[in-house]
Amino acid sequence: MSTTTRRLTTAQALVRFLSAQYSERDGVRHRLIAGTWGIFGHGNVAGIGQALLEAGEDTMPFHQGRNEQSMVHAAVGYARQLNRLSAQAVTTSIGPGATNLVTGAALATINRLPVLLLPGDYFATRSADPLLQQLEHPVEADVSVNDTLRPVSRHFDRITRPEMLIPAALNAMRVLADPADTGAVTLALPQDVQAEAYDWPEEFFAERVWRVRRPAPDPLELAEAVRAIRAAERPLIVAGGGVHHSEAEAALKSLVDATGIPVASTQAGKGSLRHDHPADLGGIGHTGTAVSDDIARTADLIIGVGTRYTDFTTASNTLFQQPGVRLVNLNITAFDAHKLAARPLVADARTGLQALATGLSGHRVDAAYEAEYRAGKARWEEVVEAAYRAEDSAVPTQTQVLGALDAVVGDDDVVINAAGSLPGDLHKLWRARGPRQYHLEYGYSCMGYEIPAGIGVQQAAPGTPVWSLVGDGTYLMMPTEIVTAVQEGLPVNLVLIQNHGYASIGGLSEEVGGERFGTAYRYRAADGTFSGAPLPVDLAANAASLGMDVIRAKTVRELRDALAAARASDRPTCVYVETDPTPTAPPAEAWWDVPVAEVASRDAASHARARYEGHVAARRRHL
Repeated sequence: MSTTTRRLTTAQALVRFLSAQYSERDGVRHRLIAGTWGIFGHGNVAGIGQALLEAGEDTMPFHQGRNEQSMVHAAVGYARQLNRLSAQAVTTSIGPGATNLVTGAALATINRLPVLLLPGDYFATRSADPLLQQLEHPVEADVSVNDTLRPVSRHFDRITRPEMLIPAALNAMRVLADPADTGAVTLALPQDVQAEAYDWPEEFFAERVWRVRRPAPDPLELAEAVRAIRAAERPLIVAGGGVHHSEAEAALKSLVDATGIPVASTQAGKGSLRHDHPADLGGIGHTGTAVSDDIARTADLIIGVGTRYTDFTTASNTLFQQPGVRLVNLNITAFDAHKLAARPLVADARTGLQALATGLSGHRVDAAYEAEYRAGKARWEEVVEAAYRAEDSAVPTQTQVLGALDAVVGDDDVVINAAGSLPGDLHKLWRARGPRQYHLEYGYSCMGYEIPAGIGVQQAAPGTPVWSLVGDGTYLMMPTEIVTAVQEGLPVNLVLIQNHGYASIGGLSEEVGGERFGTAYRYRAADGTFSGAPLPVDLAANAASLGMDVIRAKTVRELRDALAAARASDRPTCVYVETDPTPTAPPAEAWWDVPVAEVASRDAASHARARYEGHVAARRRHL
């Protein structure tokens, strides 16, 4: 082994190391850390900031953000678009810059998406103690605000000596590149250590390739899964985000074409089959389609592929109602594969689906079952058409906005959303044409994700039309990265829907007896409630003030024209529309457990509790 060393600061060494890291799957190589987002303060400007400047754009591209949380969202959008094979880093100062990372880190880890977080930290030497923005804990002197990142990180380390960076950096790359273990990785960097010099072995900066595994299923687990599927009369595949992360869409289609087993999709898995495939039943669960949920209730075998089985997917454990129903879970993580007392099939999604297809050679579900779900799919398509249909001169409803967008997008466009009432409408109604088109962050359902995620997707897929769909509530949470899109010349399209409040939570509030309390954006009335006139907030003018081109649309025809113009533009463009609040979305086809007050003086809550107890009776444990 060479004993040659290079004298660099810890920050300089980290940047050089990151620039030489690659992932590889199926023979295709990617930069593992393709760029670094940053906002500089006293906790990182002289360390990581100086190191990035010295390294230059060719070594480590730098992206300037406006909010630390949104920088993480942009990095997550980037990683998801590239199937977790390439990631970005985010550097912040200490104090509020670091704690602003927490929400983004939680989103990344919950959704199993890689991002490297590099927050500044207190002086390791304690030579300046306390320093500006340092948290002083009277009992645990080594605690800093960065410790808030521990529970939301897949891996956490604090580098209190330069030489600690070597094993820490290698561990960080291991986790980021591991499809079964990935998420947010935090390396907390005391600001004095960032600037401290050390003689680094040259081997530390050598090019490294982290191979992304495609583990095959255990033969005994595979044989059990094949037997279970062959014995089932009404099997249903639940496709989750793991199908996309593994690039297993073609393998899923081959299995379905051969066996006739229908597919319902989670929010993360939608688009695993094209919407017009005869076995694609659309979304499943609380925001699912009628045909998916009807088939799920009578299925005798659920085959989960790359899904975490959230409460929306299982309708809070009320959906899979057939008395003898069993589950087979194909998942790269044993943790998820064992959920709901399933027969586990721990493997990469593509490898596992290909193995199942081989084991099921010659097997096909009964023709009557195929005819049943295909008829249900046709009926649901009529529901979609009705929700999308609109007169040209009408003020559009929210579902008609989706219908207008559906008429404009191409197969490769990416539609991004995360929170509010839009996820439910999209899950039920959107016709996904390609595997990357439907980009819903619904693991954390984080308001404010959409605009920065659109930037990340544009960075990952230049030239791809990207649509960030937001309501007024979400827009007000985090519009700041519009400035970044303008600065970088990234033509993200923003569809901004004004409905004067939290429409989704308002509907839920009404359902659970909350009577839409605190959900409208209106003036206070004489009785003290927020029931006066709508607030005179002009969000279109706000977007324009941040540098976006803005097109206002009042009618369905104007909306279609505006969307077409936005898609053709090479600048960040906002299409602003105030919607008709008349409900046109189909109702929920399955329940979601939001506990209702057991004792209340208001009739609305008492009636809601009675409904709640009726639903709870249908909940079951899968044992």
